[in-house]
Amino acid sequence: MGSKLYVGGLPYSVTEGRLQEVFSTHGTVESASVISDKFTGQSRGFGFVEMSSGSEAQSAISGLNGTQLDGRTLTVNEAKPMAKRDNFSGSGGRDDRNGGGRNRW
Repeated sequence: MGSKLYVGGLPYSVTEGRLQEVFSTHGTVESASVISDKFTGQSRGFGFVEMSSGSEAQSAISGLNGTQLDGRTLTVNEAKPMAKRDNFSGSGGRDDRNGGGRNRW
């Protein structure tokens, strides 16, 4: 088991410091990050925590998954690797350079 955890259901007011504080009761927190919207800067309601070992990560999952934090129920599980994304060309997924876009000339 890996030591990187996905944390969902976060209250929008939670900071990275608070997230680290909550998880530190289950072991050493290597990093804690709250994911925010790139345009507004507001929290998106989830984040990632990296524990120093797999056993500490399992302890955090067992101890925190389904618990309440500031009135919201947390979802804590092992983080999955980020899926590979195709490059987005801005044309609805088509690549205009290869004739996939509208002909406007």
